[in-house]
Amino acid sequence: MDWHLLGISFITVFLAEIGDKSQLAAIALSGSSKSPRAVFLGTIAALLLASFLGVIAGEGVAVLLPARLLKAIAAIGFALIAVRLLWPDTDVQEDLEEKP
Repeated sequence: MDWHLLGISFITVFLAEIGDKSQLAAIALSGSSKSPRAVFLGTIAALLLASFLGVIAGEGVAVLLPARLLKAIAAIGFALIAVRLLWPDTDVQEDLEEKP
């Protein structure tokens, strides 16, 4: 097992998940529940399952498609998202202009 990769993955996911909506849901559920341990175990199980499915799906896609094609698809996807975020939405601007 590559311990360095394990550590980097853990730190990255841990930092990304702090303040995430799953954390807020766990806080809300544990505050109103009589069994915070059950909320903790359910939250951990859900996060593990979601991560496991993500790894399995990522490996499956990596086996089917070459790395260069995956990088190109990711780059195009991020570029489209960037253009969409920067492109002004005329419907929203018209709605804002109509409201007093």
